Amino acid sequence: MNLKNNSLNSNEQIKKILDYGSKDQKIQAIQSTSESSDAKIIESIISAFDDPDIELRGEVFSSLLLNQNDISEILISSLDNQSKNIRGYCALVLANRNDRTAISKLIQMTCDESSMVRSCVVGALGFLKAKEAKSAIQKCLEDSNIEVKKSAIKSAIDLKDTSLLSKLQILSRENDPEIDRLILLAQNNL
Repeated sequence: MNLKNNSLNSNEQIKKILDYGSKDQKIQAIQSTSESSDAKIIESIISAFDDPDIELRGEVFSSLLLNQNDISEILISSLDNQSKNIRGYCALVLANRNDRTAISKLIQMTCDESSMVRSCVVGALGFLKAKEAKSAIQKCLEDSNIEVKKSAIKSAIDLKDTSLLSKLQILSRENDPEIDRLILLAQNNL
């Protein structure tokens, strides 16, 4: 595939590269879209969050983060995608773009079927310092998944939620070094 910069402007070409191109071609295509406002192109790039290559997913994240266009609506609609990778990473992109328009949707997603998504969403809410998510974050402190609990502790600390202190004794029973570190952080900062 010939990848001159001027040939990377159509969604069809980008989809073709993402489906059949080499890793370097995919990276070049993803990087070329960081200034795009075309919804179809953005959606194609978001679909690459499902690529098995972590470096490509990182390039997608960077491209969406660096994009200064208003792509919030596209990112928020991607929170309903069937792919847990797309849901989780789009939540993180929205948070890193400091996009508060997604907070109510993110709160709903704290009950997602995927623990990876729940962990990302709770982390995103903490990063956004979404005080309106306090009760959802507290509920995630009781999640069955340890990674979700860790994200919830960190988010409660980010929100300066002093009610976390009353749950520290229960959380300390997890016998997890990272939870122990977060508990110490909470005790020192709340």
